[in-house]
Amino acid sequence: MAQKLDEGQLRERMAYVMRAMDARGLNRGTSGNVSARFGEGMLVTPSGVVPAQLSAEQVVYVAPDGSTPEGSLKPSSEWRMHWGLLERRPDANAVVHCHSRHATILACAGLEIPPMHYMVAVGGGSSVPVAPYATFGSAELAQSVVEALDGRAAALMANHGQIVVARNLDAALAIAEEVEEQSAVYWGTLAIGGPKLLDKQEMDTILQRFKSYGQKS
Repeated sequence: MAQKLDEGQLRERMAYVMRAMDARGLNRGTSGNVSARFGEGMLVTPSGVVPAQLSAEQVVYVAPDGSTPEGSLKPSSEWRMHWGLLERRPDANAVVHCHSRHATILACAGLEIPPMHYMVAVGGGSSVPVAPYATFGSAELAQSVVEALDGRAAALMANHGQIVVARNLDAALAIAEEVEEQSAVYWGTLAIGGPKLLDKQEMDTILQRFKSYGQKS
């Protein structure tokens, strides 16, 4: 079983995930944010710090009441969304949000990712849905995303980007990367007449197989 990370290791991993998203083209500039469950609250990346300059010490602890330690940087404007997900999803310990290009294209068009490829199932369902639009950083957006991710690992956010919940940071990053890949594939199929979709029976089979897919520790 994987060893649980201590606070310092968790902070370092969060900074790494932000840099990795930037390096892999999932984010640009200061967009996107990452959180991880810690103690009674969570650790979340700060607002407006570019990944290349983000240090482990700058990651912010947010208590369940939304308070932060004196002297901390301002947490991500989306901290309510992160906390809402972690609070509602005891199966999840990490949240990754990014503005990857093709996922954002679909989100801006209001298009979910349909069951056009078996790897769509990494999102926890036969499609990747679109959470209704609300202003960034708002309680309304947090609620919209929480509802869209009910029972799932990934969703698009209308006119915004994508959001992933997972058991740990590495899994969340991997899912976000795959959601971007599936978004790009779907976007490509739309240019040549659209995809041929897998039926419900096949997607149900795939989702069942995904329960034992990969390393679960």
